[in-house]
Amino acid sequence: MPTRERTIRAEGIVLRHSDWGEADRLLVIFTRELGKVRAIAKGVRKPRSRKAGHLEPFTRVNLMLAKGRDLYIITQAVAVDAYLPLREDLLLFGYASYIVELLDRFTLDGDENPSIYSLVVTTIKRLSEREDRFLVVHYYEIRLLDLIGYRPELNNCVICGRKIQPENQFFSNELGGVICPACNREDVRDRPVSLDALRFLRHYQRSAYREARRASISASVREEIEAIMQSYLTYLLERSLNSPSFLRRMLREDDSK
Repeated sequence: MPTRERTIRAEGIVLRHSDWGEADRLLVIFTRELGKVRAIAKGVRKPRSRKAGHLEPFTRVNLMLAKGRDLYIITQAVAVDAYLPLREDLLLFGYASYIVELLDRFTLDGDENPSIYSLVVTTIKRLSEREDRFLVVHYYEIRLLDLIGYRPELNNCVICGRKIQPENQFFSNELGGVICPACNREDVRDRPVSLDALRFLRHYQRSAYREARRASISASVREEIEAIMQSYLTYLLERSLNSPSFLRRMLREDDSK
């Protein structure tokens, strides 16, 4: 195959990396043009490597990729934005880790989706600019679920189909949405959801980010939304994420100071 046909220009966000061989590194990168790819950066662990600083996690980078037999090979890498605040603040680092871990777990290699790429770039940028972490993270979760086809039903009961009334409800991970009190299944552990928590989740689902940021949410409702989203995401993934436990530890240490 001619070289020009095997070489691809792409822009991506580095999700994670691991050592490969004696001096190389295997990277998982979510790109705008190709979706999620795995690529080898040859010699990047050598002290004089010019690519090393451009291929750290969360970095937005312009790439030249050569198609290998099983993996891409990174022939050029130039950072567009390193989002340095994420490396200077351990708590922000933890939230960024959560953002990319969620993306990594929910996507398959080679599934191109420019909308998801735009969402993750915008979310990482908002974190690095130190916007409200609760809003940034949960708005991202809701939007990501929309884009991957797991949008939770928050307006109508998933059992009877009737419009949800202004009262406390239940949320079913299994059915992917809200259950009204009349359809509550006493033999199933559906999670109670308060009217306020449901109202804010709906607000995030239907609103642009600028509108969503106007909402003022109490600490108790934030905790409830956090629990609902973590439970639902864990159910969809069929396993727990790694970064939330790290974040909880960091938050406890931060509160104790």
